Amino acid sequence: MPVAKPIILCVDDEPTNLKVLEGFLEPRGYALIMAQNGLEALQAIQEQKIDIVLLDVMMPGMTGFEVCRRIKEHERTRSIPVVMITSLRSTGDRIRGIEAGAEDFITKPYDHEEVLSRVKMLLKVKDLNDSLNSAYAKITDLTGFGENMVMSFDPLHFNFISNFDNIVNNIIRKTSEMADGPQVVVVGFIDENAVWQWYKFEFLNAAVHRAWLKQEIHYPQDLPETSGPGGFKIIFYNEADLRHSGLRGFMKKMALLSISVMNAVCFLGNSFCIFALNYDKPVSRYDAEVLNSIAMQSLFLKSLASQVRETEHAFDYLVHALARASEANDEDTGQHIHRVGEYCTLLADKLSIRKKFVDIIRVQAMLHDVGKIHVRPEILKKPGKLTPEEYEEQKQHTIYGAAILGDHVRLTLAKTIALSHHERWDGTGYPRGLQAEQIPLEGRIVNIADQYDALRNVRVYKPALDHATTYKIITTGDGRTMPHHFDPQVLSAFKETASQFEEVYEKLKG
Repeated sequence: MPVAKPIILCVDDEPTNLKVLEGFLEPRGYALIMAQNGLEALQAIQEQKIDIVLLDVMMPGMTGFEVCRRIKEHERTRSIPVVMITSLRSTGDRIRGIEAGAEDFITKPYDHEEVLSRVKMLLKVKDLNDSLNSAYAKITDLTGFGENMVMSFDPLHFNFISNFDNIVNNIIRKTSEMADGPQVVVVGFIDENAVWQWYKFEFLNAAVHRAWLKQEIHYPQDLPETSGPGGFKIIFYNEADLRHSGLRGFMKKMALLSISVMNAVCFLGNSFCIFALNYDKPVSRYDAEVLNSIAMQSLFLKSLASQVRETEHAFDYLVHALARASEANDEDTGQHIHRVGEYCTLLADKLSIRKKFVDIIRVQAMLHDVGKIHVRPEILKKPGKLTPEEYEEQKQHTIYGAAILGDHVRLTLAKTIALSHHERWDGTGYPRGLQAEQIPLEGRIVNIADQYDALRNVRVYKPALDHATTYKIITTGDGRTMPHHFDPQVLSAFKETASQFEEVYEKLKG
């Protein structure tokens, strides 16, 4: 990748002086733009990407002091170094130049080597400042991007590689003017099956495109040693350094993908690597800091999502354990609780309730009968009809369940379900005799799901019923169970999903 020549704007009203500058600057590899007055100079700066200005002071019309002042008052151009070339020698004139913002002064007549040395030094300083400013701007942008991402962060559905689509979109080079962005980004990480996965990102047809590399890169054979503080390290190489770097194996693999690596910034870890390739400029430690910021942000979110998912799995396990305990003296199999959860999912989906609710009710509906832990086993297993006193005690399982689940915010839905899943739409249910929409929606959903499974499942006091008979009882009634006991909308959803209810029962009947 050829390095662009630094562009020097030479400003002097004497053509002879411009010729002299051209004579010793061009052979040293600098591109020159000539201006014979202040207005031409300012116009050139607006139209071109200037790296340094060699500015005569005493010019007709607009002096070099005024030109310098105008260059320095604009955000886009103020970082361009200005060297004033002048025959003025007084301290006052130098002070005027400093006040205008000039970085350096060269007194006429000047030595060519002195000019070259000053130019070389100032270009190096500008390069460093540009890299620092670019890195700062990128990190600032990424910080803002990170804040927005954290605000919308969903750890339960976090996808590491999809997250990188958004990150790469913020750093990859989209236009030829974006010299401080990589042309290609390659990301590798160990998946949940302990297998390295590699992806290539490029900006094509106005969008970032991601392609799986089919494990073309092998860890650690194709990569440099990754040991470093924290188990990772950041390295960067420009074209002249690559031949002697540890990236030769990686570069061969890139060549197979028709990617010729000219420079590279790399984050290397034992389980996660990023390669930002082919910037349109030499790379530096500032580019490495930007990549390090990206990697740390991604690893933090990945780790946080993993921890949250582990906590969620532990929570779900405890819910299952508590639900199974509630049926120890009631059901012959614990599959009842799982079936009720699946039935509720079918109904909630059909009712077009938000996904988060659906996910929660699938798990927490299993705790609907947790209060039975406090009901005497002889009542739960009694084969005959319960006495009025026994029936009253049995009904208390709704109150007991709410008490067991308590007031933790994570179990709010479960508590409501435990308390309300025996309420009826017509107000004849228990424990509070609520009716219609006084009954929480989750209670109305579990009510019909629980009733379906109770009819299908064998109990000590009744045989199991088939699907057709159960469907008929719920939709037309049998005296004990009547259609007006159920929310009409939930009943309608049941009718539409009845065949799926049957599938769930057959699959999970144990």
